[in-house]
Amino acid sequence: MKLLISTGEVSGDLQGSLLIKALKTNAEKRKIEIEIIALGGERMKEAGAQLISNTSSIGAIGFLEALPYVLPTLNAQSKIDNYLSSSPPDAVVLIDYMGPNIRLGLKLKKKFPNIPIIYYIAPQEWAWRLGDSGTTDLISFTDKILAIFEEEAKFYSNKGGNVKFVGHPMLDFYRNIPTREESLKRLGLSSDQKLLLIFPASRKQELKYILPTFLQVAKLLQKKDPSIIALIPSGLKEFDEILNNSLNKYGISGRIILSNEVDDIKPFLFSAAHLALAKSGTINMELALNSVPQIVGYKVSRVTAFFARYFLRFNIKYISPVNLLLNKMLIPEFIQEDFQAKKIYNKALKLIEDNSTKDEIMFGYKKLKDKLGKPGVTDRASMDILDLLVQ
Repeated sequence: MKLLISTGEVSGDLQGSLLIKALKTNAEKRKIEIEIIALGGERMKEAGAQLISNTSSIGAIGFLEALPYVLPTLNAQSKIDNYLSSSPPDAVVLIDYMGPNIRLGLKLKKKFPNIPIIYYIAPQEWAWRLGDSGTTDLISFTDKILAIFEEEAKFYSNKGGNVKFVGHPMLDFYRNIPTREESLKRLGLSSDQKLLLIFPASRKQELKYILPTFLQVAKLLQKKDPSIIALIPSGLKEFDEILNNSLNKYGISGRIILSNEVDDIKPFLFSAAHLALAKSGTINMELALNSVPQIVGYKVSRVTAFFARYFLRFNIKYISPVNLLLNKMLIPEFIQEDFQAKKIYNKALKLIEDNSTKDEIMFGYKKLKDKLGKPGVTDRASMDILDLLVQ
């Protein structure tokens, strides 16, 4: 049986790799022979997929920001079109990656109407709107939606979708967290040092719009408290050198965690961290599930921000999935004009020095975990996919 999995960007590659491992394990148990072809990244390739095109670094938010990726995206679409024309799959799984996956889903349903299409980690349309009620055409081509949020399940179910709530896959990712002592030893830090984590980018544009401000905050914090050490995990191999040069440029005390080390070292980073500065996205959920206080920020070009606000009337209450799920501002967010180093620095100081503020965030994290379902998410998702594959 042949399965196509399509995703893009760093987070999609991670989620795809976890799903592929679960699919292969459960297929073997059920004596089902599967071949997995994919649009994805190196993690998915290492998990056992045959990559048709590497899409882990193709992704942007915005209009000007997306222009450099038009040709690479068209090239990836051309490759998958040519492949599917001669060798169509038995089922398709779409993971996140809204624009390209919506187009692919619509095209596949028209060309191969009998091939089941599953959407796993669907666009967060329950949380945002374009105009008064703008949504995608996702329901029109999906045979099943495996929802990772209860709100997502309700949203698509109310629109007539065939939906199952499986839970959030990050529940499966970190279960055995090392002690702080073990983590400090692994990271080469002493007990009197404070660890500041910085997660600035999974897309190239974020190196321009987010990284410099976070580094300015780190510089201010280290000036105030020299015991603070900054560690910056790299999202992609192509970011390694850029991040390292930026760290040196700003004179930050700390180091880069290279992209090929990140997956293995993340549990130690989370266990030892005092605070994280993070872009919005999946990383916010990872930090929350591992009880790391965090500040979230995001910024795009002024042209993109203006167009989204006044022409598309894009509206979202919070940018962090943590705050979206809790429907409250639990973790501080700084967006666009408010994304300023001094403002973030003042909030960071409070989080580092004020235990009551940290306690409030930890209490909120516990409530969040109750909303995310139960562990075994990728296992449940893989079984549902295999059921559709062999029906």
